[in-house]
Amino acid sequence: MFGLGFFILFTPGVSEYLCTSPDLELSYTFCDATPHAFMFNLTPCNIMKNSVWKVALTWIPRSDISILKVIFNVWYDGSNVLYWKEVLCSGADDKYSVCGMLKGETVATEFDIKGSRIKFPKGNYNIILQGFSGDSENDIVMCLNFTMIVKQDSY
Repeated sequence: MFGLGFFILFTPGVSEYLCTSPDLELSYTFCDATPHAFMFNLTPCNIMKNSVWKVALTWIPRSDISILKVIFNVWYDGSNVLYWKEVLCSGADDKYSVCGMLKGETVATEFDIKGSRIKFPKGNYNIILQGFSGDSENDIVMCLNFTMIVKQDSY
């Protein structure tokens, strides 16, 4: 199977499908009301047979990225199962390419998500990914609400 990529201004609140296969369905919406220049590509669209997802991300941030804090929240069938908060960019000795990007510059990066450490039970997952460019939650630069439906157990 293949992933779909988008690089357009999305309409807020409209769900965009990343991929669908016999064992996985993945889509997302933006949490805020402002359109984004954004591309997200995920391959393969299969949770059962592959342990690594390849991700390509292109994004034009709406503010400078000298500081970048992310919050990753995962709900499984309505219960919060993961909360992860991390400072990716602190303004000094940063290791990620997005650190130091200026408002309006294009961020283009590729990375792997290693799923072999995680066994996803069949069910509905809601994943909220938030990015902040400062100390306040008012400094939000990105918020994505992913819906992942695992159609069969991966055990």
